[in-house]
Amino acid sequence: MKKTVLSALLMLAVMSLDAQHSSLRTYGDAVQLMVDGNPFIVLGGELGNSSASCAEDIESNFSKLHEMGLNTVLVPAYWDLLEPVEGQFDFSLTDKVLEEARKNDLKVVFLWFGAWKNSMSCYAPLWFKQDYKKYPRAYTADGKPLEIASAFSENVFNADNAAFKAWLGHIADTDRDHGTVIMVQIENEIGMLEDARDHSKVADRYFKAPVPEELMSYLQAHKDALHPYMSERWAANGNKAKGTWTEVFGDDIYTDEIFMAWFYARYVEKMAQSAREIYDVPLFVNAAMNSRGRMPGEYPSAGPLAHLIDIWHAGAPSIDFISPDIYDNGFKDWVAKYHLHNNPLFIPETRHMQNNGVRAFYVLGEHDAIGISPFAIEDGSAEQGTPFVEGYEKLREMMPLITKWQGQDRMWGLLFDQQDKERVIRDGDLVMTCRHNFTLPWDPRATDGSEWPEGGGIIIRLNDYEYVVAGNGIVVEFKTASEMQNSDQAQALGEDGFAASGASGNGQPAAKPAARNAYSRCGIGSVDEVSVLPDGSFRYIRRLNGDQDHQGRHVRISVGDYKVLHVKLYEYR
Repeated sequence: MKKTVLSALLMLAVMSLDAQHSSLRTYGDAVQLMVDGNPFIVLGGELGNSSASCAEDIESNFSKLHEMGLNTVLVPAYWDLLEPVEGQFDFSLTDKVLEEARKNDLKVVFLWFGAWKNSMSCYAPLWFKQDYKKYPRAYTADGKPLEIASAFSENVFNADNAAFKAWLGHIADTDRDHGTVIMVQIENEIGMLEDARDHSKVADRYFKAPVPEELMSYLQAHKDALHPYMSERWAANGNKAKGTWTEVFGDDIYTDEIFMAWFYARYVEKMAQSAREIYDVPLFVNAAMNSRGRMPGEYPSAGPLAHLIDIWHAGAPSIDFISPDIYDNGFKDWVAKYHLHNNPLFIPETRHMQNNGVRAFYVLGEHDAIGISPFAIEDGSAEQGTPFVEGYEKLREMMPLITKWQGQDRMWGLLFDQQDKERVIRDGDLVMTCRHNFTLPWDPRATDGSEWPEGGGIIIRLNDYEYVVAGNGIVVEFKTASEMQNSDQAQALGEDGFAASGASGNGQPAAKPAARNAYSRCGIGSVDEVSVLPDGSFRYIRRLNGDQDHQGRHVRISVGDYKVLHVKLYEYR
């Protein structure tokens, strides 16, 4: 009997290992998503909210996404359609998603639209919504019930979690041999609206009680590494080791948000623990941004926002990372807020635009991102040669290089527009001055009043004086640090690439600078356009010289033209 039990346990352990098709690993300074033992970057797209609610839409959408060059699709899983009658489950849409994903060579990240979606409980089944006494709502301070299920209700959690477990158990049974599902998002843009926290009677009782010991212990253990926001909030009230929420964090709307974040995180943690027991894939939560000067409750208060990351880490340690849904201006600033020492960057939602390709280059090169996923992706064009399709195609080609050099401090991302058009990168004794390609005068769109499209790319140092420059709409100059320090002031260029006019402006030749040979200068030895092979080696396409590198002065890729360039440099005096 003991041998039989032991054999069964060993078999379960082996099945569990076999089911582990995806996981996360630390690689240098980066966190990489591993799929079937190999690094995997999500070049994804998220379906619109209702675009996976019938089998016909799933079939037509997935074939199009394959044509667009995606390797992953983010798909809602709808509680109301999954459990239309309490305790009776319909997994047909999930099965159709998995079938079409496998048919079209796509991985799936499922988004659990359970108790909350964009704060509201709109995807809860009707039987749940109608029984508001058993499944209570959150309340505003003036007593208004909201279409938001209470995070303080065991009944709400039990119903949500039961459906989640049944659904995930079905995935485990049907996907174990395939590994199509590589990550799961729990809920969607959790947060309170109209008020910063729930003011129901049960919530008020918790608010008047002491801050949980688990949270206080976490803050004390991580005191020197807390997010600046949390560190300042705690310090402003004396870094107390215990007390009520207002005693520890202050008496204002921001304390309401911290309080609510803790209870949302604890709710999600229990669901994450269920997931770990059933199908152990990476788990994350996403946040609607606290932007445009809005106060907590005007944006979804208490969600997994960057300034609340310590609360979410303490309350939901089984969640692997928190992610931003970026629709606002200031893309570079937003991604920097979420790529933290304790949080890898994954963008599950961003506005779908043709420049998503250059933005993908940027977040992979600059932030070692796990991936990016424009929203309502099915509304985009699958036409070959469009900027989005071409960008994803070039990134798929570059995956062997990007995954090899992530986290190694030798890869940089570039993203430029008409206002933010230059970046200087120092790499040891080498200085790279990188600009939007329209800073050169040779394209009429640079000066005819047209709005500059974003340009972006990746620079990777392969060896000393050997680089890959890839992307769209960028120009890079290379100088030694000494040369940069002693550089003459740059002259304005004319359309022919020479000085726009003489230095005196009267037709007289410009004065010659004194000769200087006391330091090394950097020259461009060769620039080759290449394609990247699956093993990371290069296939030569053509040599770019003369006008294409301005007679050895720079490396450039035109706006609208995705390329990979292999650059070799040399020193001279």
